[in-house]
Amino acid sequence: MNAHLLLSLPIIWPLLGVALCCMLWSRPRAQRITSLVVSAGLLLSSLALLAATWDGTVLATQFGGWAAPFGISFVGDMLSAAMVVITGLMAVAVGIYGLAGDAEAREAAFYHPLYQGLLLGVTGAFLTGDIFNLYVWFEVMLISSFGLLALGGTREQLDAGVKYVTLNLVATTLFLICVAFLYGLTGSLNMADLARILPTVENQGLVTTIAVLFLVAFGSKAAVFPLFFWLPASYHTASAPIVAIFAALLTKVGVYAILRSFTLIFDLSLGFTAPVIGIVAALTMVTGVLGAAAHFDIRKILSFHIISQIGYMLLGIAVATPLAIGGAILYVIHHIIVKANLFLLAGVINRAGGSFELKEVGGLYKTLPWLGVLFLVPALSLAGLPPLSGFWSKFVVVKASLDAGHALLAATALAVGVLTLYSMLKIWNEAFWKAAPAASTTATERWLADTGTRRVMLTPIVILAAITLTIGVMAEPFIAFSLRAGEQLLDKNAYVEAVLGPGPQRSAEWQP
Repeated sequence: MNAHLLLSLPIIWPLLGVALCCMLWSRPRAQRITSLVVSAGLLLSSLALLAATWDGTVLATQFGGWAAPFGISFVGDMLSAAMVVITGLMAVAVGIYGLAGDAEAREAAFYHPLYQGLLLGVTGAFLTGDIFNLYVWFEVMLISSFGLLALGGTREQLDAGVKYVTLNLVATTLFLICVAFLYGLTGSLNMADLARILPTVENQGLVTTIAVLFLVAFGSKAAVFPLFFWLPASYHTASAPIVAIFAALLTKVGVYAILRSFTLIFDLSLGFTAPVIGIVAALTMVTGVLGAAAHFDIRKILSFHIISQIGYMLLGIAVATPLAIGGAILYVIHHIIVKANLFLLAGVINRAGGSFELKEVGGLYKTLPWLGVLFLVPALSLAGLPPLSGFWSKFVVVKASLDAGHALLAATALAVGVLTLYSMLKIWNEAFWKAAPAASTTATERWLADTGTRRVMLTPIVILAAITLTIGVMAEPFIAFSLRAGEQLLDKNAYVEAVLGPGPQRSAEWQP
């Protein structure tokens, strides 16, 4: 299979899904089947891409018949291939979970076309090699996610949707302004071409300023401190499958954009960019975990923990050694799986206990002990306890910080891990351990009687829990892959040569 097809298929599948699900708008069952089949196609094609890039090969293709840097480039390396694989996995898992519960109500409001549109935007963002094209994929994500967030049409959802789209539009507008500045300075939008041009720019102070502006734009997408307010204001209003796919992917696209741009386009070793990212990482970890500790709604607790965990990923970027970048990649992969699973479990707790409010549920371990075990796997992994995936990702990031002499950042990361454990134990004690209120007991009885729904909702939860355990128990290949992907990011030559060809020369001259 050639590079063009390998890089095109992950885009073609969700694009096909959008078209087919729109055509089947009056047939919810057909939409449901189509969406699952398309998501499975995305997963399989992404696995083929990962296999082709596993050995460090960088694949590149140009669309529209224009050679780089003039055409739109799509590039697949180890990091982007892994992110597309995890996108396909989440698409299938959340798609299966979404077959239960209020599926009919969502499907009547174009749920599946929007769902596939979101996957299209995320996949495109991971594969694009053009900075303006990245902006376009961000817009596709924003439109689809806003539609999904407002599907219920309730006052709370519309209010959350307005906050979500307003704050994100500000970020995307800033992103577009940054792209304009970058083009005015270099005459190029191709990421590989920018990697060649920017080191030769005389005014490196201006380059650093543009880099910081990009950090603000991408940081808002990633929900870092102090740009995270849109996330806890909106995520808790969405249904469980929608918020699960949001929690898994949306902020990670922002993290991916920071990883890609600050290893390929901008140089973390110059200026004050790395120290700024380190400070932001620490504040993001602390504010997120404190917000989680203050709430008793499961969805709000988990939403604030998205923010907190983003800080660990930024910590790896700030330290910027091969070990630290590899740790950040491993953390992204671990967190996507764990956080999506926790939100799916929150939906089950709501169905089995009758509420998302911890004070209104209880006694679930007595009647549903297996549900308690399924909750503990991602919860303890999020806190970083061995032998789960979260332990190894935290271990690598913290070790890299200590090796680089950032003891304060490492100590902050460890302290936040303890507070994360507190939040997870709070959910356990309230939802599973304490005596059940009467309303919660009634909801549990209805849940136990609905065998079909229970099996559908628990299937992806079991699969994701098994993956978390696998990464924890068999950590070596996952750590090795992440470290190789990190080394590949820091050595940009293979990426640049795959897109533009060998040699130091530029494909076009530009005099700003």
